[in-house]
Amino acid sequence: MKIDPWSSTTYQDYTRLRDEFGIQEFSEDLWKDLPHPHRLLRRGVVFGHRGFELIHDAIINKKPWAILTGLMPSGKMHLGHKMVIDEVIYYQSLGADIFIAVADIEAFATRGYTLEETEELALNEYISNYIALGLKPEKCRIYFQSKHQDVKDMAYILGKKINWSQMVATYGFTESTNMTHIFSPLVQTGDILHVQLKKFGGVRPTLVPVGVDQDPHIRLSRDISQAHRLYNVTVTKDNKIGVFVKVDKDIEKLLDNAEEILNKLHFTELKRITDYKAIYIKKAEEEDIPRIDEHLAKSETRFGGYGFFQPSATFHRFITGLTGEKMSSSKPESAIFLSDTPEDARKKIMHAKTGGAVTLEEQKKHGGNPSDCMVYELFLYHLIENDDELAEIYNSCKSGKQMCGNCKKYASELMEKNLISIAEKRKTADKKIKDYLI
Repeated sequence: MKIDPWSSTTYQDYTRLRDEFGIQEFSEDLWKDLPHPHRLLRRGVVFGHRGFELIHDAIINKKPWAILTGLMPSGKMHLGHKMVIDEVIYYQSLGADIFIAVADIEAFATRGYTLEETEELALNEYISNYIALGLKPEKCRIYFQSKHQDVKDMAYILGKKINWSQMVATYGFTESTNMTHIFSPLVQTGDILHVQLKKFGGVRPTLVPVGVDQDPHIRLSRDISQAHRLYNVTVTKDNKIGVFVKVDKDIEKLLDNAEEILNKLHFTELKRITDYKAIYIKKAEEEDIPRIDEHLAKSETRFGGYGFFQPSATFHRFITGLTGEKMSSSKPESAIFLSDTPEDARKKIMHAKTGGAVTLEEQKKHGGNPSDCMVYELFLYHLIENDDELAEIYNSCKSGKQMCGNCKKYASELMEKNLISIAEKRKTADKKIKDYLI
């Protein structure tokens, strides 16, 4: 299988994707004790993660943490785009610092838009809708890649640890790929990692909620963040926990620092071997590694390092387009746009692909298949908050009690309320945009 961040591929077998690319399952243990878990978490729409344990720990123990997400200003905002900002707004309610990158450099490099076009789309089509959906200006920064010097500087500096063969292996670049396209993933790494610089809040866990098509960017940024660490904490071949200095400068000072930190964490039985640039901990377990690494990471800036936490990520399933294909801005019939009128949305829903039987008689006799129904996905992802109500619709469809026409009518009514509310709030959003931009 191949994951391409710039393709229009529709993914179906998420379990296989998870297994082949080493994505961890987003299990119930990761969300059940969060405050009022979001519907996308508890319903399995978020199906995988990388390193969410760090975020879970930060939420539960009220530690500082951040969200970095991006918007691609290359078309009208539809329900598929709304999923990410729904998650962001939820995490904002839990105390996350919010950073949103307008990926205008990427849109220029890969979609053929000018920077002027991307700015207009971002302001009028995306950011205004984000505000209408409930994004708050407090602890929230929205910026354009092309205008953020720190991000571009990070992209250039951090790129020193990545070579061409790694970029080809990750993205499949060829001799004909233009250099702006090749550089844009490094800019995204700058997006993801710059939020841990001191001027933007310092070293702390960072979550990037994305669709699975963005996993190459996540892997690249995790690799780069680890490559720039001064310390590595790992299990040795003889099953001991070792702290290793990764650089050849200030080795004594770094080992002294590590020893001091370990003592404060009550690890006192240590074996230091300066020639190996290592400290071995006699009474430590593998589960102690994250705690040790957290304290070491936060100390690295004193020695000229970055101390990056590896960025965490969650991956959500794509909502299927109303036609059964991927929801896409380039196929208006497949998508419900947040700027659609209720009548436009109603027409699209009434023509949507469903999991119903061929005839009414067969539907009553054998039931429908809500798992293959685009209207049921609207309920699941966006329209129904109450899990019991959603289960009732699912079971009624499976048993043949619920007809497709009734579901479409109900979905249209709920969608109308949503779109009217968003449109009303969007009227005043333009005046508030300046409060979000940096």
